[in-house]
Amino acid sequence: MTASLKSHSHGHTMVLTISNPENRNALGPDMYAAGVEALNVAESSPDVRSVVITGEGAHFCAGGNLQRLLANRQLPPEVQAQSIEGLHNWIETIRAFPKPVVAAVEGACAGAGFSLALACDLIVAAQNSVFVMSYSSVGLSPDGGATWSLMRALPRATALQLLLLGERAGAQRLQELGLVSQVSASGESLQDALALCERLNARAPNALASIKELANDAQQVSLHAQLASERDHFVRNLHHANAGEGIAAFIEKRTATYR
Repeated sequence: MTASLKSHSHGHTMVLTISNPENRNALGPDMYAAGVEALNVAESSPDVRSVVITGEGAHFCAGGNLQRLLANRQLPPEVQAQSIEGLHNWIETIRAFPKPVVAAVEGACAGAGFSLALACDLIVAAQNSVFVMSYSSVGLSPDGGATWSLMRALPRATALQLLLLGERAGAQRLQELGLVSQVSASGESLQDALALCERLNARAPNALASIKELANDAQQVSLHAQLASERDHFVRNLHHANAGEGIAAFIEKRTATYR
């Protein structure tokens, strides 16, 4: 079976499925390129208001294909560097994507798969899921923004325990640490992620895009700069048609319909 990234629609949500079940959905360059292309299409489509990334079968993603990595050791270093650039392009595209991206995780979420989940805005994880930064277990260092994500989300010692020791962590533990948004029953993460997206899809897309952009910038700019950006986003959104609809619906005690 050829590894691929499948795409289908569920209402206003695009579902991207990592499909390589024979190898626990290990990633590869073709998937990276397909992921970027899918998000570029989704960004320009008014019918898509959110995205779910999940894995086919029992696992989310086991990370990189070790057989491919072993073969790449016999090739010039540029080959592996180019492959990682493809992964990083996908990670950056997810982070900059103006619509919510939710990871629906079952089973193994390891290495670059863990990095991929961390790049998403929210993580819905099944009780049976296991997260592990497995790089040091095979003599490698992280990629996919793992160090960037974990060092910003966790205390230094906690992040380094995951990174240096490659310790396994369950969904409940990561929810306690603030990395996982919701823990689902085994086999229900995708359904719960879609339900979460339905709630997001009912909100004003322009407001969610502003919130995501402001959240991404918050740790990189001064308070003064962030306040100025919040002002500009607020004024722009106030004068958007969706604010008129939202405020009127609140006053009239009805459900708002956003465009």
